[in-house]
Amino acid sequence: MTLQLKNHRTAAFVGCIAASLTLVSGLQAQSDQEPFLPSPVQVVSTVPPNGDVNPYGVAFVPTGFPKGGKAHVGDILVSNFNNNQNLQGTGTTIIDISPKSAKTVFFQGTAPLGLSTALKVVKAGFVLVGNFPTADGTCATAQAGSLLIIDKNGNLVFNWSDPLMVQGPWDMTVTDGGNNVQVYISNALTGTISRLDIQLVPVIQVNSTALIANGYMHRCDPAALVVAPTGSVYNAAIDTLYVASTEDNAVFAVPHASTATSPNGTGTILYQDNTHLHGPLGLAAAPNGDLLVANSDVINPDPNQPSEIVEFTLGGVFVKEISVDPNQGGSFGLRATGGPGSTTAKLAAVDDNQSTLIIWTLPVD
Repeated sequence: MTLQLKNHRTAAFVGCIAASLTLVSGLQAQSDQEPFLPSPVQVVSTVPPNGDVNPYGVAFVPTGFPKGGKAHVGDILVSNFNNNQNLQGTGTTIIDISPKSAKTVFFQGTAPLGLSTALKVVKAGFVLVGNFPTADGTCATAQAGSLLIIDKNGNLVFNWSDPLMVQGPWDMTVTDGGNNVQVYISNALTGTISRLDIQLVPVIQVNSTALIANGYMHRCDPAALVVAPTGSVYNAAIDTLYVASTEDNAVFAVPHASTATSPNGTGTILYQDNTHLHGPLGLAAAPNGDLLVANSDVINPDPNQPSEIVEFTLGGVFVKEISVDPNQGGSFGLRATGGPGSTTAKLAAVDDNQSTLIIWTLPVD
């Protein structure tokens, strides 16, 4: 597997990431039994003992996460969408990749499950994950699914469904307020964005819900299962939710995200670039303030730009891109950490063609 970079900009986050690749050649997936080794780039298999494949969601365990459980601060969790027969919407596992120990299974549920890109870890000690199951791996049998909440020990403690608010939870982001969180869900079956206000402590309960955006293009797809709104990032400074919509081939800005009580369309286009966007999927905030978007290659594909992660500014200006796989369709979930006060920055991105997680670690100037 090779990673390629195109175009140059000194301040680019993925530019620094790509530059680190010159120190590593012939990337190979790390053994399940080995801890991370000091290296700017690590490639780790995401396949658990039950054989689940097609990793989608990526989430860092944040500072403040309670001690004494199966996951620890600094670990990376990855959700699997397919089972060992590679049927979409049938994966039941979340794995834990620790910088200090072997890869372990954090959670293994009971079918029917399909754990999507909608994966978040919150400071109160819970993991939230979207469940988007199918009976046979096809969109024809796709179900509305639910939001699962799992405790720090890997136990399912809450399973919430709603025929309006949860319709194929494809991805999500969370505003972490400690004992209370706001959850923004991208619904693949309806092309909508819903907001859930959830209390986690002392008891878990959904206090309020609202649809805040609608009208995103969405459809079934034989290769990708669905093509729909996917990744999102919340900008608290301007109360705006950024949404990557695959079929629209654009990233939208939805205003008043935390307070809206009804949908008013898709929001405005933040970034639309047919040269560099090829069906945007996962979306993440970079430490330098830019946004990072993974591309599915099911829209506007370019054989010279397979499985790209694209960096662009909040002003909608392209910065740089890197490829996580020489074949198309490998780039999906991604997350980045680091920022003011951090000594290192990390980008973790799945290659679902290979069922691996690629982790870059760089010093912060």
